[in-house]
Amino acid sequence: MKPWCSILAVFSAAILAMAQPAAAQRAAIDPQAWAAYKAKFLDATGRIIDNGNSGISHSEGQGYGLLLAYLSNNPADFEQIWYFTRTELLLRDDGLAVWKWDPAATPHVTDTNDASDGDLLIAYALALAGSAWNKTDYLRAAATMAKAILSHLIINAGGRTLLIPGVDGYQPPGQKDGPIINPSYWIFEAIPVMALLAPSDRWQKLSDDGLALLQSMQFGPRKLPADWVSLRSKPAPADGFEAEFGYNAVRIPLYLARAGVGDKALLTRLQRGMTVEGDEPATIDLTTGRPKDLLSDPGYKIVNHVVACVVDGTKLPTSVRQFAPSLYYPATLQLLSLAFVTEKHPECL
Repeated sequence: MKPWCSILAVFSAAILAMAQPAAAQRAAIDPQAWAAYKAKFLDATGRIIDNGNSGISHSEGQGYGLLLAYLSNNPADFEQIWYFTRTELLLRDDGLAVWKWDPAATPHVTDTNDASDGDLLIAYALALAGSAWNKTDYLRAAATMAKAILSHLIINAGGRTLLIPGVDGYQPPGQKDGPIINPSYWIFEAIPVMALLAPSDRWQKLSDDGLALLQSMQFGPRKLPADWVSLRSKPAPADGFEAEFGYNAVRIPLYLARAGVGDKALLTRLQRGMTVEGDEPATIDLTTGRPKDLLSDPGYKIVNHVVACVVDGTKLPTSVRQFAPSLYYPATLQLLSLAFVTEKHPECL
């Protein structure tokens, strides 16, 4: 194998060609918005705080934090978040991150299982930042994680290539109706970058099968996917989980848009299915089609507006362009949405 120093330029160019233009040292996130996000959710140790979930941290949050720091073109903040991530979460012997870190518990890691969306986000952000900022150590770490994801989290089942949500607990015999998937864990924009980090034709199959599953999963009156889906036979809401289009699934349309998936029928079905009045999204009981929790935070509402922008060029209303963070998760979705529209659809601003 060629030394990293000799392949860095070619590798970086390939990643940057598919990345957001922030890779060319241009911030996609307004500095004031990023400062507000940091003030609310980033502590001095580099920990992203989920203030809607008892103040814990998790691999998803650290991955989002890394990605947002990259999109803000802020190497110092990126390194701060990465320090906590690598010293407090990258504790497993398989190259993946433990998913949960609790400041109120001793030891802080209360569950050593991983979460594949967190693993993907961390590896993806490291690859983008390593390529943009010529950081070989980030690229090495990204490649190690990509190989671990390929080895431990991507499986073949029922003729499909699947991303399981974690190494433990989602397949038979422990989970009798397994394999279980979470459709929102498919971070489609990250998959081509993973294929550069750990070359395999399974990545493309993973992307194709994930999209085909989303197109086929039309549960209940609103024809929406579930957060947790059994693929033991035909797709169905998984046993032991709420049959709902929940907080996980709300981000699926954003992931599709950010990845450049142009299936307008799919995007429109998701948008309409999750909307209950005006532009107000909600979590949905898939059995009855009735709303459960109204999602009034601009960070949730902006997802619908991103879809409208992609589908028909509708401008984002001022109400979702203004950033005043309250809770970690919707604030994160809002910044990812604003960064995407800024770079890819400025006509919608």
